[in-house]
Amino acid sequence: MKQYSAKNILNVAIAGHSGSGKTSLAEAMIWLCGGSDRLGKVSDGNTVCDFDAEEIKRKTSVQACIAPVEWKSKKINLIDAPGLFDFEGGLYEAARAADSVLITVSGKGGVAVGTEKAVKAADKRGLTKIFFVNGLCDESARFYRVFESLKSSFGPSVCPVVVPYIVDGQADCYVNLLEYKAYKYIDGKATVVPLPDMGDRLEGLRTAICEAVAETSDEMFEKYFSGEEFTPEEIIVGVSQGVKSGSISPVFCGDALLTYGVEQLLNGLSWLAPCAADKAAEVGADINGDPVELSVNEDGAAAAVVFKTVADPFVGKLSYFKVVSGKVGPDTALINMRTGNAEKLSKVMIAKGKKLEDAPYIGAGDIGCAAKLTGVSTGDTLCSPLRKVTLDGVDYPEPSLSMAVAPKNKGEEDKVAQGIQKLSEEDPTISFESNVETHQMIVSGLGEQHLDVVVSKLKSKYGVDVVLSKPKVAYRETIRKSVKVQGRYKKQTGGHGQFGDVWIEFSPCDSDSMVFEERVVGGAVPKGFFPAVEKGLRESIVKGPLAGYPVVGLKAVLYDGSYHPVDSSEMSFKTAASLAYKDGMPKAGPVLLEPVGTLKAVVPGDNMGDIMGEITKRRGRVMGMNQAEDNMQEIEAEVPQAEMSDFSTFIRQCTQGRGYFSFKFERYEEAPQMIAQKVIAEAAE
Repeated sequence: MKQYSAKNILNVAIAGHSGSGKTSLAEAMIWLCGGSDRLGKVSDGNTVCDFDAEEIKRKTSVQACIAPVEWKSKKINLIDAPGLFDFEGGLYEAARAADSVLITVSGKGGVAVGTEKAVKAADKRGLTKIFFVNGLCDESARFYRVFESLKSSFGPSVCPVVVPYIVDGQADCYVNLLEYKAYKYIDGKATVVPLPDMGDRLEGLRTAICEAVAETSDEMFEKYFSGEEFTPEEIIVGVSQGVKSGSISPVFCGDALLTYGVEQLLNGLSWLAPCAADKAAEVGADINGDPVELSVNEDGAAAAVVFKTVADPFVGKLSYFKVVSGKVGPDTALINMRTGNAEKLSKVMIAKGKKLEDAPYIGAGDIGCAAKLTGVSTGDTLCSPLRKVTLDGVDYPEPSLSMAVAPKNKGEEDKVAQGIQKLSEEDPTISFESNVETHQMIVSGLGEQHLDVVVSKLKSKYGVDVVLSKPKVAYRETIRKSVKVQGRYKKQTGGHGQFGDVWIEFSPCDSDSMVFEERVVGGAVPKGFFPAVEKGLRESIVKGPLAGYPVVGLKAVLYDGSYHPVDSSEMSFKTAASLAYKDGMPKAGPVLLEPVGTLKAVVPGDNMGDIMGEITKRRGRVMGMNQAEDNMQEIEAEVPQAEMSDFSTFIRQCTQGRGYFSFKFERYEEAPQMIAQKVIAEAAE
């Protein structure tokens, strides 16, 4: 593929609800542009964009994929984003690299949660929004109903550009309101046909276009309201200005599986969508944190942001980057602003699905990749040491579902840990930790399907079978009463014996562990043995008397005892202290404590009642409610951690994916008797 300047590069993310035809649309565009010798189909597992084994198996996208095409002297970098919420990280990667977002909408299902998420991701980065209503060859599709839904959901900026002429429930032809021409598809090819008689509807849609153009400048406004007709060129230029400024969100339509309307979409993108020169400039931060404006200039100092990482089994680690300024090539001096290390690129490449093509350089506004940058992570800025600047990284959603992961075969724990660490480099929405308390490895992700893919990739890529289970809860134990007990250790084995004798008072206190004090008088226990007594107690509180969980909130006061001048030793007093602990704790009113956290759930107002009811079912306490962004409501509550393991699944089902939450540990509270009995019984098994 030849080199293109920024004014001829379009970076377009394809996003939308799962099943709306994003990958099918990308495949149709690739095929029509001559980028593949056949029209790939998701159902056949032969698409350019869904090339990963998991995607072929599941027949859905699980990661963002880059596929550049050439159309009418333009290079269009298509970035196909996943639609399933479990792989939402790919949407944010695509949005970080894009200048426009092409949002697919099902002609049957219309506006869905994935549509809203795609619009939100575009708005967050100030990207141009373009809609494509897909699947219109299905007799149950309803374009005009979907169009009205788009306008009511996203406002008056939604503007028709291509609309269908419907005959007997089928789209007979597609009317391009920019050109004022109608196209019919015969044997898969677009043929210009006479404009159909659509009555007032066509004129009304044409008026909407002209009104939008009139708003783009004073000159156009005066011309329109003086009664003059706009030329097709003026309409295209006017709509393009509106699209680039964000005042117009054009709507195209067609059927990706049959490629109907896709040629008009490609023309529309080349006419209307902002090029990299228009949109790819950014404001970074220098080493002092002050803002630095970066223009899209190939002659400037190099600056690029890594927006995606892939662990490729053949070429190793692949880092995908977007160049904002300058050129990035094998001879470019680069520094990683996160690590401060110099990065040497052996070569740069253009990715087209799984195929990689060497390139002399990647210029400003373009997208490329490089292999084996071991110290580089997603979100890193690579820039010239002559102008050090940090660009925004990728704003990923936080993992919301955690499970314990264990190998099926003993001794493979290290393979599991290393495999998940590699996968988390590729997908930062995966997190991993080893819980030293519960002795479990914990993997977290965005949902059940997300973690299912992790399990599958661990087996296919790293050769380790694992099982997932509900994570154990790190309970605590404490006491509610004060007791005084003796711990006496005496052992005679010939020669020197062992003797230690202590009197200790155990009482409740406000502490995250144990507070140790001594009030021994008269030398009943020599000072040299005090540390041994404390050590014996601290080793003992690791296991409580009820279920073996660590003890907190305990005050231990050594106040009396006795010793033998020959047989007493540090070991004997350490043992005596542990005997006092074992005797005293069951008498001190031991109770089980459970971790409680603060839940902040953001949900649509219509779901407030269901969510609050569920929180109550989970033994939670609602503390308050606040207005959140996008007309959502935030519920703040305190909920036991033990009740939160499947809350992510519930909130997604209840809100159809619109809701989200955060959960942060707050403190320990006494567990209800029924819960405590169950935990104690499980510990005894």
